[in-house]
Amino acid sequence: MNFNKILKFLQQDDFSEISNYGRWIAAESVMYAKEIKENIFLLFVLNQELNNKSVQAMIAKFDCLENISLQKPKQLMFYLTLEKTDDLHYFEKYMNISQLQ
Repeated sequence: MNFNKILKFLQQDDFSEISNYGRWIAAESVMYAKEIKENIFLLFVLNQELNNKSVQAMIAKFDCLENISLQKPKQLMFYLTLEKTDDLHYFEKYMNISQLQ
């Protein structure tokens, strides 16, 4: 999986980088979030450990953008761990279908 491509996409698509205090996500992870509805966020967590490179994609409810790193989501509506290029393809397909509704 190409982390640089994913990172570039997130930075160009108005995602906010969230300071990670390591409260509920591994401290070495990088988080990006975008509000898609009131207090509902599309969240990407990039874990760049040498032995465990993965991207977690979530749709979750938080009190506000600033609380994302500090507390677990109030509600988790969608979760997918992307470890292979095929996983990214499935997530892309899901996002396209959900935008049609």
